Amino acid sequence: MELLFALVIGALTASGVYLLLRARTFPVIMGLTLLSYGVNLFLFATGRLATGQQPVIGTASNYSDPLPQALVLTAIVIGFAMTAFLVVLALRNLADNENDHVDGQREKPSPPSKHEQEVSSK
Repeated sequence: MELLFALVIGALTASGVYLLLRARTFPVIMGLTLLSYGVNLFLFATGRLATGQQPVIGTASNYSDPLPQALVLTAIVIGFAMTAFLVVLALRNLADNENDHVDGQREKPSPPSKHEQEVSSK
């Protein structure tokens, strides 16, 4: 079970980093989301992967740590709010610049038509 959990964390982190390196806004947002899911699973795994154990110290000889679960719950809420904020920023950037590149540079302009060349040469 731990190996599967580690592979899932690695796959989420690797795909998140790959998507972060893209030049468009939507893949960057998806990369941040996948990376945050990987970090959440990692935080959850730090509380020991055990089922049926008490989350309170002193009630049983073996207990599971409730702090990582609280951290993950908080991180999920913050991650959802940041994702919504980034989507709104990306849509605003697309509306203002008519482009969705992360660095804000426009794509290569199309070559001028013959009519535009004649007008600019006069």
